Amino acid sequence: MVARLSKLSLQKILSGQIKDAATIAVKFYANRCHFCHALKDSYESLSSEYDDVLFFAFNMEDYPDVGRILNFEGVPTICLMKVGNETPRIRVMSEPEEPHPDTWYSVPNIKTFIEKEK
Repeated sequence: MVARLSKLSLQKILSGQIKDAATIAVKFYANRCHFCHALKDSYESLSSEYDDVLFFAFNMEDYPDVGRILNFEGVPTICLMKVGNETPRIRVMSEPEEPHPDTWYSVPNIKTFIEKEK
């Protein structure tokens, strides 16, 4: 299951206020992005494959500065965050070498990223 992440929750994650150890995947999206909408079902199905990763989606319109803070441009963007320490470890998925024509990221790209970074 993918839950929507609030601005306040994201700020707590980024500031290291989350003390319970967890691995979190976040898909950053915008309502106007057709890739983001097309990726929704694939991302949702991926969430059921990982018992050890919490899946969230974050609407960039709620906190437009987060792209600058995490050093990414454009959506969709997927980040993997390891929390539970004072400083969370955050990895941003890079642009795919061959973007999927409908969803930008393909499911195999996302799986490889998660497995490498978790």
